[in-house]
Amino acid sequence: MPRDGRVVRERLQQAALELFSEHGYDGTTTTQIAARAGVTERTYFRHFPDKREVLFATEEELRDLTTTSIANVPPGTAPLLALKMAFHGVVPLVERSRPLAEIRIPIIMTAPALLEREYAKAAALVTVVAAALEARGETPRTALLTARVGMDAFSTAIRRWNTDHSGDLHHEVDEVFRDLRSLTQSLD
Repeated sequence: MPRDGRVVRERLQQAALELFSEHGYDGTTTTQIAARAGVTERTYFRHFPDKREVLFATEEELRDLTTTSIANVPPGTAPLLALKMAFHGVVPLVERSRPLAEIRIPIIMTAPALLEREYAKAAALVTVVAAALEARGETPRTALLTARVGMDAFSTAIRRWNTDHSGDLHHEVDEVFRDLRSLTQSLD
């Protein structure tokens, strides 16, 4: 049995994705996941509080990296530009996670409990981004609006990138924020 926690988590994630793909989310148990990963069910629960959380294992890393990337943007940068710059710092994580995401997304779409968790995760990330913008000096109102719009823009860039496998996610981020700028200029 492996002792490295990171290795165990990765094995549990891989086993869960395989089993969910083979038997569906509802047709898979934590006992089966643990057995496929070569660990006990008790070990499974040391790493994940329940069956669905194995699908959301990068959430904390994404949150921390996003917060750090926002904090690293030079002071005085306009809020939407700050988010665009910060998202470029998150791109390597998204790129590294792409193979798992391609398996994970269809599984999430088939189970209402997982879809609900996905939406809750997205909402929580908006709250984290808004707090990071407030820490940079933005008002709560501006921070929340910017976080919502910015996270939707980043999600749009990721969806475009996932559709065009030959594309570059950095390019998609820049394109989506250019589109956003064009849309907002038409309000004047």
